[in-house]
Amino acid sequence: MSVRKEHLSTWYGVIATVFGAGAFPKMPGTAGTAVALIVFLLTGAPGMFTILAVAAIGAIAAGRYAKEAGAEDPGEVVIDEVAGYFVSVWGLGPDFAVVAFFLFRIVDIIKPFPVRSMEKLPGGIGIMADDICGGIMVNAMLRGLHWLFFSGEISAVFKYFGMEV
Repeated sequence: MSVRKEHLSTWYGVIATVFGAGAFPKMPGTAGTAVALIVFLLTGAPGMFTILAVAAIGAIAAGRYAKEAGAEDPGEVVIDEVAGYFVSVWGLGPDFAVVAFFLFRIVDIIKPFPVRSMEKLPGGIGIMADDICGGIMVNAMLRGLHWLFFSGEISAVFKYFGMEV
């Protein structure tokens, strides 16, 4: 991956690379997600308006950056990781921050169905969509796991199968 320094000084380069976080030589996606984690810990869970704004502005910036760089999905573009992580923690408290970070990175790397299919969308929308889809999956997983293990519902599951806890 070669960081396109001439694009980093543009508005779309600053946004697409999240102020240069995507310029990390190894694991730029993890660096972008770490920025989102820090923002979440400092400011709390992002609201829907914030997520929509990051996604919309990110799609425009990522699309423009990719076009100017001549690449379909440049590795240094990490605004998609920020949007995806924000979706993964939407409506959740800071006690989910680190677990969401690791789950989101796993989903982003593995790209299970339907995450991978989102990459086929054109331009900046495709760059953003797979991470947003992954964020939705992680948010659902976290809510399901919380309900199952911390709301006492695991005992109902065991009772259903005729087992006592």
